[in-house]
Amino acid sequence: MADVVFNEVEKIYENGFHAVHDLSLDISDGEFLVLVGPSGCGKTTALRMVAGLEEISSGEVFIGDRVVNNLTPKERDVAMVFQNYALYPHLSVYENIAFGLRLRKEAKDETHRRVTWAAQMLDLTPYLDRKPKQLSGGQRQRVAMGRAIVRQPQVFLMDEPLSNLDAKLRVQMRADIAKLQHDLETTTIYVTHDQVEAMTMGDRVAVMRDGVLQQVGRPQELYDAPANQFVAGFIGTPPMNLLEAAVSVNGGVSVGLGGAQLPVPDEALKAYPKLRSSGGRTVVAGVRSQFLHPAAERPDLPTLEAEVELVEALGSESIVYFKIDAFAIREGQHEEVAESPTSAEGIVASRPNLVAEFPAHTILRLTERVPVAVDVARMHFFDGETGEPLR
Repeated sequence: MADVVFNEVEKIYENGFHAVHDLSLDISDGEFLVLVGPSGCGKTTALRMVAGLEEISSGEVFIGDRVVNNLTPKERDVAMVFQNYALYPHLSVYENIAFGLRLRKEAKDETHRRVTWAAQMLDLTPYLDRKPKQLSGGQRQRVAMGRAIVRQPQVFLMDEPLSNLDAKLRVQMRADIAKLQHDLETTTIYVTHDQVEAMTMGDRVAVMRDGVLQQVGRPQELYDAPANQFVAGFIGTPPMNLLEAAVSVNGGVSVGLGGAQLPVPDEALKAYPKLRSSGGRTVVAGVRSQFLHPAAERPDLPTLEAEVELVEALGSESIVYFKIDAFAIREGQHEEVAESPTSAEGIVASRPNLVAEFPAHTILRLTERVPVAVDVARMHFFDGETGEPLR
């Protein structure tokens, strides 16, 4: 096993596209690190540079004590699990798992021992004589995992390995992969665009955007203290509500949102002290869905009026989509709730812009206006131009 280090790594393609910008990241020996971000953010390119499948334009990648920039994939002692499984259809499960060991001319007894061990770990023993076409998607992915772990590499590299599975299988395989990595204690870099996978699997999560590392930390750390507006909106399900708000400083500090003035308590001002000097400015206020409540259940909190657009009853709770008179920030875009949704622009702009998690017993009717209590102490505040937190 070994640690992996990106030291000021750049990737620029021949056509001039700058895929990865100055990436510096340390991954400890035995750590499970998840690279997450939207499509095209550079996470897979970073993974492929570790594997040796992409050349590094500048900077250094270390695996253990070695700089591996100029080493072939074979010389790097890594194992990669791909999105499409990459199994040989004419070989049995046993032969697929053993394939890499036979290429390395391992002794037959050692090959058999390792394949049997991997099959037991992955619950594949009953299927060793089957061909891949006789297996389910989850079983095929376990075969691909088995082929990787029998090599006992220094590093596992996983490129969106669960994206072809259905929702139920993804949940099961998330747990299986996390447990396997914990048992093997092999350094693992896992790439996904699914932030639920990132939050539930990784020891740490690294968020990328447009080739730039935005934040790296433990999942709860990213959730509770996002480094910028992008991370705040990307991490969490449902995503954080991000809305433009006008700051007023008149003795106390308050933010104007959805036609209401919400006093900002000392707890929030301590976390975001620059809010005190932002009077008269428009900032981006972020609030997660669980910190919005039916007004009757939290009479201690300030409220704003919101129009019910959609209710998703999930049994244990209801996800409620509201519309308020405010600009919503979606993927860097401003979206206004138009007063007259008769134009094409107005129709696009009139979508719900506030999402709340309400108790399942809450009774709401579509289009009714209801008071929504806001836990302002749990809100986040970002600069409207740079997206940086007002800390």
